[in-house]
Amino acid sequence: MVFLRSKRSAAIKMAEKAKLYYFDGRGLMESIRWLLTVAGVEFEEVFLKTREQYEQLLKDGALMFQQVPLVEIDGMKLIQTKAILNYIAAKYNLYGKDLKERAMIDMYVEGIRDLMELIAKHPFLPPAEKDSNTKLIQTKAVDRYFPVYEKALAQSGGGYLVGSQLSKADVQVFEVVLMVEEKFPSILSNFPQLQAFQTRMRSVPAIQKFLQPGSQRKPQPDDNYVKTAREVLRF
Repeated sequence: MVFLRSKRSAAIKMAEKAKLYYFDGRGLMESIRWLLTVAGVEFEEVFLKTREQYEQLLKDGALMFQQVPLVEIDGMKLIQTKAILNYIAAKYNLYGKDLKERAMIDMYVEGIRDLMELIAKHPFLPPAEKDSNTKLIQTKAVDRYFPVYEKALAQSGGGYLVGSQLSKADVQVFEVVLMVEEKFPSILSNFPQLQAFQTRMRSVPAIQKFLQPGSQRKPQPDDNYVKTAREVLRF
């Protein structure tokens, strides 16, 4: 089965580009990049490289809680990753058909974000803690999280985690599974439903393009990304 994106209105195509303020790396912004891409929304990025850029955003009142990511879209300055993702999903028909589906989508997303947090913090850990965190990622993926999505896909019958159409849950689970596979290439060997899900998701044209070299998808975090984030946010 091939995933089909819902048709978008002409108004979407004519909408202004979203503007993303973050570091030149994955972090909390990567899920937003993924969802905008699948929604068919073009975006440009302002990469924070200096403390002065961050302080200017604070001075301008753009950061409600003094945090990034920040996304300018539809005349708004949005912060808080969950709020941003929910807005995009709701606007672009990636949030289920009713409240019950939305509740299921939220549960699946919150679960996968728990796993994502373990991955996102990994580059910032002291060297002595990285091995144990790597093992924790693997253990929780195999024992806690992947079995849930394997079962959900087996029960859905339609190839989606929730309902009969693509949702932000599918996009975020796909994103995180890819990140886990970067560390453990054979981790899906006992999860045939997730393997098939990966294949279907890769067939979505927007995702195919996003996975190609030169796209706005960010590579695995490196030392420069970690150094910049620490210098800008001073942590």
